[in-house]
Amino acid sequence: MLVSEGGDFALGFFSPTDSRKKLYVGIWYHNIPERTVVWVANRDSPITTPSSAIAKLAITNNSELVLSDSQGRSIWKTTNNTTRGLAGAFAVILDTGNFVLRSPNGTDIWQSFDHPTDTILPTMRFILSYKAQPAAGLFAWKDPHDPSTGEFSCSMDPTSNLQLIIWKGTLPYYRLLVVNEISVSGDTYQSNGTSVLYETIISTGDELYYMYTDSPDSPYMRFSLDYTGKMSLLSWNSTTSSWAAIAELPTDCDLYASCGPFGYCDRTVVVPICRCPDGFEPLDSRNVSRGCQRKKALICGKEDYFMAMPNMKVPDKFFRVRNRSFDQCADECTRNCSCMAYAYANLHNADTTGDASRCLVWTEDLIDMKKAGLFVENLYIRLAQSPVQKRSNLPKILFPVIACLILLAFGALVWKCKSRDKKQKEIVQKRIMLEYLSSTDEAGEKNIEFPFIRFEDIATSTDNFSDCNMLGQGGFGKVYKGMLGGIKEVAVKRLSKGSGQGTEEFRNEVVLIAKLQHKNLVKLIGCCIHEDEKLLVYEFMPNKSLDYFLFDSSRKSVLQWPTRFKIIQGVARGILYLHQDSRLTIIHRDLKASNILLDKEMSPKISDFGMARIFCGDRLQANTNRVVGTYGYMSPEYAMQDVFSVKSDTYSFGVLMLEIVSGLKISSPHHIINFPNLIAYAWNLWKDGKMEDLVDSTVMENCSVEEASRCIHIGLLCVQDNPNCRPLMSEVVFMLENNATPLPTPKQPIYFAIRDYEPERAGGNRESSINDMSLSALEGR
Repeated sequence: MLVSEGGDFALGFFSPTDSRKKLYVGIWYHNIPERTVVWVANRDSPITTPSSAIAKLAITNNSELVLSDSQGRSIWKTTNNTTRGLAGAFAVILDTGNFVLRSPNGTDIWQSFDHPTDTILPTMRFILSYKAQPAAGLFAWKDPHDPSTGEFSCSMDPTSNLQLIIWKGTLPYYRLLVVNEISVSGDTYQSNGTSVLYETIISTGDELYYMYTDSPDSPYMRFSLDYTGKMSLLSWNSTTSSWAAIAELPTDCDLYASCGPFGYCDRTVVVPICRCPDGFEPLDSRNVSRGCQRKKALICGKEDYFMAMPNMKVPDKFFRVRNRSFDQCADECTRNCSCMAYAYANLHNADTTGDASRCLVWTEDLIDMKKAGLFVENLYIRLAQSPVQKRSNLPKILFPVIACLILLAFGALVWKCKSRDKKQKEIVQKRIMLEYLSSTDEAGEKNIEFPFIRFEDIATSTDNFSDCNMLGQGGFGKVYKGMLGGIKEVAVKRLSKGSGQGTEEFRNEVVLIAKLQHKNLVKLIGCCIHEDEKLLVYEFMPNKSLDYFLFDSSRKSVLQWPTRFKIIQGVARGILYLHQDSRLTIIHRDLKASNILLDKEMSPKISDFGMARIFCGDRLQANTNRVVGTYGYMSPEYAMQDVFSVKSDTYSFGVLMLEIVSGLKISSPHHIINFPNLIAYAWNLWKDGKMEDLVDSTVMENCSVEEASRCIHIGLLCVQDNPNCRPLMSEVVFMLENNATPLPTPKQPIYFAIRDYEPERAGGNRESSINDMSLSALEGR
């Protein structure tokens, strides 16, 4: 392994988790616990031998880097046509992450920065085009464990060489920006309040390249194109030992042509929505995302006019006209009957020479427009008939218009009288609820902004709460899949009147999630109060919840070990954020498999904060007269003594971790012969040194037994009877991410034998998903 002078980066051989028999040469961060590969040499030509000892990366006498296998066959090499025959070259990896091959006199012969894979690092010159031809660009991995070339790439549009596009195969997936062949400044992002990132696009004769730099005190930062087509600016968070996304694209209606021809995505509202420009109407009034059509057709030769649309991402399929002023650009489009729109940019500054104007014209349908966002400008769209002509026809239409207005005014007066009471009731109800939600909470915070969504919009998105769109139901009510604005998939939680989840739980969920932002917590998009109904709108999770896969014999094989371990780590980081890294200390109180949702990448999102509690100041624990949660996941002190703390969540996480490793339910002891439940079974296997027997048989083929055994050990530490003996979640995360750290010996836990719930035996004010329980301390077998 070759390490940079400052220890920031390392180059060496590695094998992805799912490819233990495939060997690659790559570069990764050396100083962080999570191996993050930023460059791969032989991504499409892995060495299919199990040991790096028989593979070799060497410099030849021709000053070429060559990777060869055990039989001496060349797997990958650099090409240095200008230095053939030159001996004495050497290689070095810099603290920028650049792997450089240099001649004896110190001249750079070859560098990895010129051949990126899926990552752009600070100070890297990401070449967009060379001699007016698009460069290769970025190529995403095939999947998280396979670095071979994937489906998504990022490069310049070969038809215009003026816009950077993320491609899905050969089709555009998302257009990033439109550039000019001169210096163009971009946006500045801030990370953690102190770090600043500056982006620029520069032309130097033959080359057009993008580069960004960060401030000296910045954490590690990188731009990465992942296997799902998402381009993210990521920053390393040393507190949580994870990458945090500062910016992500595409989101919402960013996808190419998501609003159809002549439609645009309006990102100036809380929930981005497809709209039609003035002078246009939807092709389908029920689904604006299908596109728009003109209200009045253009007639060549008539006095058309151009409507200005400010702050727009310009459409695709444009032509550039050179050497034009703004008036000349407008005239160019006006004289051409086929010209649908134009945009002009004057990019002159003190450092530019030659043509620095950019006149873009469109002769086809306007595709892929967006209002607000990065790199926006004014767009001028052609409409039929000028305002002057409209005024000239005024006498002809004045009388019928006045008559219609009188009729409309009379109708509006009647309607207003009938609807005033109902509307006033809704306004008062919304104001009361807003005041209640925004009132001082346990943390003493006021005036939190809540994204309210109209009931009519929610009803439309779910096809009036059609059973065909229902995702599931429980004691709280029903959950529906919706499509807000025709573009954004959402999950709508419609609380039933008799659910028992009243205003307090609703307030809890809205207030808490509004304050929390973490990649492993479900995102609340908005809420709604309509008459006696309360609705919550969340981001849609296409892979449902963890229990949907974990406890089903036909689906659990989808959760192979790398995915399960990723879920364990993600949930742990999410809980750590709640306990320590957010502005508030929050106890979830209902962690279980059904409350762990999975996104399209099978990454976990903790949900259901209706039962959560906020801790203020230095409080370590609290008492409650109302025990909520699910028996089996509830800690002994909480279930029996009504006392809860952060260690209560630690206990629930320990149970969840044992379930993920084993694929068994804590509440289904009949799956485990001779033991009352999963905790007892796990303890006895750990005591006898047979922890691998607990691992789900469906994941054994690609399972790291060492990782799984460590998870079982940590799980047993989490479910210890005495909360003082349980680790904090910060310690759990550290133990999960540092395999070399020795683990303490867990103490024998108290086992909960779950029995059928008998209402007449249940005492006190307790709410639980299931069941009465009895306690039994088991002797080791």
